[in-house]
Amino acid sequence: MTDKSVTEEFRAARDFLLRHREDYEAAYEGFSWPRFERFNWALDWFDAIAEGNDRTALHITEEDGDEQRFTYAELSARSNQVANWLREQGVAPGDRILVMLGNQVELWETALAAMKLRAVMIPATPLLGTVDLRDRIERGRARHVITRGEDVEKFAGVPGTYTRTVVGADAPSEGWLSYTDTASATQDFEPDGPTAADDPLMLYFTSGTTSQPKLVEHTHVSYPVGHLATMYWIGLKPGDVHLNISSPGWAKHAWSNLFAPWNAEATVFIYNYTRFDAGRLMAEMDRVGVTSFCAPPTVWRMLIQADLGQLGTPPREIVAAGEPLNPEVIEAVNRAWGVVIRDGFGQTETAVQVANSPGQRLNPGSMGRPSPGYRVTLLDPITGEPGAAEGEISLDLSARPVGLMTGYHGDAERTAEAMADGYYRTGDIGSLDADGYLTYVGRSDDVFKSSDYKVSPFELESALLEHEAVVEAAVVPAPDELRLAVPKAYVVLAKGWVPGEETAEAIFAYTRSVLAPYKRIRRIEFTEELPKTISGKIRRVDLRERTAEGSLDEWMERGKR
Repeated sequence: MTDKSVTEEFRAARDFLLRHREDYEAAYEGFSWPRFERFNWALDWFDAIAEGNDRTALHITEEDGDEQRFTYAELSARSNQVANWLREQGVAPGDRILVMLGNQVELWETALAAMKLRAVMIPATPLLGTVDLRDRIERGRARHVITRGEDVEKFAGVPGTYTRTVVGADAPSEGWLSYTDTASATQDFEPDGPTAADDPLMLYFTSGTTSQPKLVEHTHVSYPVGHLATMYWIGLKPGDVHLNISSPGWAKHAWSNLFAPWNAEATVFIYNYTRFDAGRLMAEMDRVGVTSFCAPPTVWRMLIQADLGQLGTPPREIVAAGEPLNPEVIEAVNRAWGVVIRDGFGQTETAVQVANSPGQRLNPGSMGRPSPGYRVTLLDPITGEPGAAEGEISLDLSARPVGLMTGYHGDAERTAEAMADGYYRTGDIGSLDADGYLTYVGRSDDVFKSSDYKVSPFELESALLEHEAVVEAAVVPAPDELRLAVPKAYVVLAKGWVPGEETAEAIFAYTRSVLAPYKRIRRIEFTEELPKTISGKIRRVDLRERTAEGSLDEWMERGKR
């Protein structure tokens, strides 16, 4: 059942951003969040726009050429069936469902169904193992699990009384239900009560770059409504075909494969592959007419190693998220496609907070200006006062944005720390210029001092990536008797380059030419790959530990140790 009044209020906010999609000042000054007391995005928005709508909502292509298309109307009806069937299996409002599926239609059907039932989703990537799943089942207090047939065995060692549903196979053993049976349920769905705006909707485990994953709680408005800002940043509009490369189970998947494109009434396009192939990806983008494209920095760095000229018709909008994008990658793509990658900054805890929106002047290296609906300030690292030229990126809670989490579930102490003194603190350091543009400096845990100068790993990594020998790089502090710490780089080499003194000296010479003396890379260690979280973020904490233990393969600025 759709509440037409909230549908129209949501549409008005959405349409305001669409009208001002290239007028940042008007959008930022004029936008106000719809603040609902009751709202269910699946019922009040998706079903409303799906009624009689034969436009493609989801288009999935496989590596072998098989493809499926699903209209808005079809997904509305199918999610009703799934919701009715799940209700028959005992799923009730407030129940937690761990959903571990790949990029398959059942993922989107289940997401919409869970919303309609007022159940709480715990998204999980299929890359998780049994140990991770035990943690998620226990801390997330999951009462239901929906997973693929190939992942069933992982749950053999996960105790609990949760119901088990398998997708893509008949029930493999006693105690497992088959998702195929959802087809027998009716397509008419009646909610069993209203959805409060602050009812929990999602529990996300963060990627854990520096510590144990936190459990982030979002509501029926904080992500669905909050991602109006993400829609604005990407530049989506009705009829677009949007491709976002992201693994299910991570927040960016919900950002750009669920809420932002369907807020805009666009098509979500998925290309599933087992091994990344830049040429094949670009061929698929051309074939289906992708108009907007989002990818993490790792993918962008792989793309520029290929011939970008293979893409005949580049997307109108291209963005990057997950980690800050290095300027040289932006320049390489712009030369080939004539389109500028627009960086953005957000977290699992929020929608996009800071971004380069369509049509705006870009400052090289900057991640842009605050998103509509966000009041961003930098807190002085010493005094904690707002308005610093460089400090911790924070949100003013006196104008609390809709797209901010409720808090860290089950961790009142950590929530209070993050929300102290009227500001939500991101834990990231940024700098602000006179025009209001923010530049990312680094995680507060990653920034370090060398000879009493503050050093940003991201800035040094960006410089390293400008050298033709470097595909990827991560910088951490290495102990030094004189300077306390010096910058050390872990480097993944491009094809044709060989680890050794000659290559190290070429990189050292380059950094001496482009970096101030206190920022220069003093040590280099070549590596086959960098340690990363499952979501693709570099785990510098692992590299700091590795550095502290010492290495025999380290190259010093003036030769080998």
